[in-house]
Amino acid sequence: MSALRAARTAAVRRLLLHELRAVASLGRWAVRRTHGVRPGDLAAAYTGPQTAMMYGLLFVAVIETVGLAVLIPWPAVHRVVLVLDVYGVLLVLALHAACVTRPHVVRPDGSLRIRYGALFDLAVPPDAVASVRVERRYPEGRLVTLSEDGVLDLIVGSQTTVTLELNRPLEFRRPLGARASARTIRFHADDPKALVGAVRRLPAPP
Repeated sequence: MSALRAARTAAVRRLLLHELRAVASLGRWAVRRTHGVRPGDLAAAYTGPQTAMMYGLLFVAVIETVGLAVLIPWPAVHRVVLVLDVYGVLLVLALHAACVTRPHVVRPDGSLRIRYGALFDLAVPPDAVASVRVERRYPEGRLVTLSEDGVLDLIVGSQTTVTLELNRPLEFRRPLGARASARTIRFHADDPKALVGAVRRLPAPP
């Protein structure tokens, strides 16, 4: 029971940390600054398939906030619901901002950083890359889905566009902190040809 409580506490802490990072991304988004992208890096966006959905959720949340403000007659309940609704709107916007300001990154040294907002961040060293290709797939599952044969799908808008084969398993952290490893990583990039071309143009490690 103590181990279970510790695991739940760690998961809650990670969720709170994700939310804080996402909210901080609103400032970066406002001034059009990216996180972890240095001069010479290729930044690869991945928000294309989810942008319309995010703005749709934002619109629904705003309409709900206005509607409840009109319908709820009790001031105390109205204030509580208003705070919760405004927080929900802020969180949806912050999640999208985190994805915009934390793109995938291909570095000049051959390393690749695969990300999804503040929820997922995996550094792939250049000597771990066996092959990379453009491959559009429509897998089913949650944001981070790992198959029994070590295939990791990082799904955005129900699709992936890049398949990265590794020559050894790489360990990664799930959004709630659990550790796992994968030998194949499939993820989405809005311009998969540019990302794959950048990785292929890099010199092979000695």
